[in-house]
Amino acid sequence: MSKISINALCPCGSGNKYKKCCRIYHQGAKAPDALTLMKTRYSAYAANEYAYIIKTTHPENPDYSIETLTWKTSILAFSKTTEFLGLEIIEFTDGPNEAFVTFTAHLSGGTLNEKSRFLKTDGKWLYVDGVLF
Repeated sequence: MSKISINALCPCGSGNKYKKCCRIYHQGAKAPDALTLMKTRYSAYAANEYAYIIKTTHPENPDYSIETLTWKTSILAFSKTTEFLGLEIIEFTDGPNEAFVTFTAHLSGGTLNEKSRFLKTDGKWLYVDGVLF
């Protein structure tokens, strides 16, 4: 299902192969911090890993839905029609239970600039929401 070869460079920009980088998290490893989670979510969109996006979204997120089939369809539609051209981390503000990552995502449809908010829930970082700028 992934649209990225496991031997390709990881979309997150680490310079490592996907199989040794974000794919580990997509297959179940827990992100150690919000920055890692943000990068792995970017790579998940690039790789069509919709289940990871759903699993790492906080219930308070406006897109969160218990109707996962519709949500899955929406994620896949975006992933399949978008080229993910690069990720720049602008700022990372870490905290014990809340963290922020400001980033620029370069996409085929344009540039996305966001300050994302993450909460640690039951020992796992989850994406809550973001402010576009």
